[in-house]
Amino acid sequence: MIVELGHFALILAFAVALLQSVLPMWGAQRRDGRLMAVAEPAAVAQFLLVGFAFVALTYAFVVSDFSLRLVVLNSHTDKPMLYKFAGVWGNHEGSLLLWMLALSGFGACAAWFGGNLPATLKARVLSVQGLIGVAFLAFMLLTSNPFLRLETPPMNGEDLNPLLQDPGLAFHPPFLYLGYVGLSMSFSFAVAALIEGRIDAAWGRWVRPWTLAAWIFLTIGIMLGSWWAYYELGWGGFWFWDPVENASFMPWLFATALLHSAIVVEKRESLKAWTILLAILAFGFSLIGTFIVRSGVITSVHAFANDPERGVFILMILGVFMGGSLALFALRAGALEAKGVFAMVSRESALVANNVLLAVAALVVFVGTIWPLVAELVWARKLSVGEPFFNAAFTPFMVLLALILPVGAIMPWKRADLGRSFRPLIPAAVLSVALVALIYAMQTGTSALGPVGAGLGLWVVLGAMIDLWQRGGRGPAGARLARLTRLPRADWGKVTAHSGLGITVFAVAAMTAWVTEDIRVLRVGESFALGPYEVTLAEVHDEQGPNYSTTMAEMRVTKAGAAVVTLYPEKRIYPVAAMPTTEAAIDYGLFRDLYLVIGDPQDGGGYAVRSYIKPFANWLWGGALIMAIGGLLSLSDRRFRVAAGAKRAADAVAAE
Repeated sequence: MIVELGHFALILAFAVALLQSVLPMWGAQRRDGRLMAVAEPAAVAQFLLVGFAFVALTYAFVVSDFSLRLVVLNSHTDKPMLYKFAGVWGNHEGSLLLWMLALSGFGACAAWFGGNLPATLKARVLSVQGLIGVAFLAFMLLTSNPFLRLETPPMNGEDLNPLLQDPGLAFHPPFLYLGYVGLSMSFSFAVAALIEGRIDAAWGRWVRPWTLAAWIFLTIGIMLGSWWAYYELGWGGFWFWDPVENASFMPWLFATALLHSAIVVEKRESLKAWTILLAILAFGFSLIGTFIVRSGVITSVHAFANDPERGVFILMILGVFMGGSLALFALRAGALEAKGVFAMVSRESALVANNVLLAVAALVVFVGTIWPLVAELVWARKLSVGEPFFNAAFTPFMVLLALILPVGAIMPWKRADLGRSFRPLIPAAVLSVALVALIYAMQTGTSALGPVGAGLGLWVVLGAMIDLWQRGGRGPAGARLARLTRLPRADWGKVTAHSGLGITVFAVAAMTAWVTEDIRVLRVGESFALGPYEVTLAEVHDEQGPNYSTTMAEMRVTKAGAAVVTLYPEKRIYPVAAMPTTEAAIDYGLFRDLYLVIGDPQDGGGYAVRSYIKPFANWLWGGALIMAIGGLLSLSDRRFRVAAGAKRAADAVAAE
């Protein structure tokens, strides 16, 4: 019965979303307060109805209701409870319901926390959110209904994809969807502002918290996905430029550019047209990612391979929202005149350079991702665009971005003197160049990637620290430190996020340039050297897990005769899905990871063994987490300031 109620709740949510998309917009055009007032309760009702549907589907997975087609295809009675929950969104239909839950949740948050917004703008924002809900609820109900029953239920299910039965993949999709869908709020604010014909500093202040929240979720989601690929797939890498990885990375690049561009709108009322365009593109590339994942046109270990009809429906959604918003953007271009002017050398110019580099980098990733599909459609040729292209085409933009970042952050608004702005950064530049020279002199037979990455990372981190120190003003160190403690959280958030980026840049370069790799066939009892370590295959035996069987190796690692660690890599077989998975064994360390993988038994005896020393691997995840923490610090400051502004306005009205 609860399944039918969940299905009925989705139908009601569609009806509510339809009202939410029409009545408030009509009311805003007529300045009718009663019609505009429909927006808030409709947004909350849509969220509650979609939430009930999600709970109903989750209940069906938890109790293993095999009369439901989706449960049969993605669950099994022997599956651990965590993965019964993860099975809800480990498929196309369930993940689409999670997508809708996030979308309606952001709309409800706008209704709850948007009390300081002008009534017409708020009505239009919620109306656009409702229209997006209409499109995706129609997509779900017409092509991807998660509540379809089976006439003859089987005794058991077909189990979840074994690759998804992992804690990293249990938490990765919710964060990723919150990031994807959170960008819909930036899109709704952009479209609403275009309809009103008013984009000013206040609009910049309103749109930034929503973009920042989406950016934080997307950063964490990408980090979890990268970490999962590192330890679960057994190939030792953290990023493969897979189409679905790129589908999440492109919106992140556009969202990063949008965050910085919105600052210019807020502070200087410049770059209005560019900021609106970025808001449209950021959500548009989220929709492109949805198409890549769900259409079946591109195969990936992360993708939901589905029939092309669903891909056509998503393309229609993409065409309506992107085409409609870009047409509106073209019509309203005259209303986007910038008020603030600035010199070629200024913080505004540095932020423009930041935006251009990020946007072009995103477009490079898009071309590399979509080119094999274009080549197959147009020339009937199968092409593969892999890591060499992306590294060569994408890396230069990130190098330039890292070089510009500290200088741009320290420049004053409107007009700057480049020499004067660079002067505080001279110690950071000297130390960074010295680090590059030192590492290059010490290493032998390896590329310049490691030293350059280390120098760039140090440059970005030291630049962020100097920027913070400069904000303490002049005077004794004690007085400066006291002033620093009173700085807004947004300033601390910026420094933290930029420092996290510097750490990430260094870690990527270190893991790429200084990795030690060994691939060989090893018999039980044999040893081999891996850098300064000696690895011995002590034993291989079979074990039984809750819903899989495994071949587990015992591998002992020593250094100069002293025991370091014993690791247990596995090769698992999930009999229901008839699918093998590789479970790498990793000894995590501050400066290096020992990474061991056991492969298949060989015909001549022994086992295939892959071994790696991954330098500074955990600095990569740590750097990404520090970036997200910086975003959270800034978001907490923004919420406080917005709430304070609303309270002051309310107090003023009460006083009058």
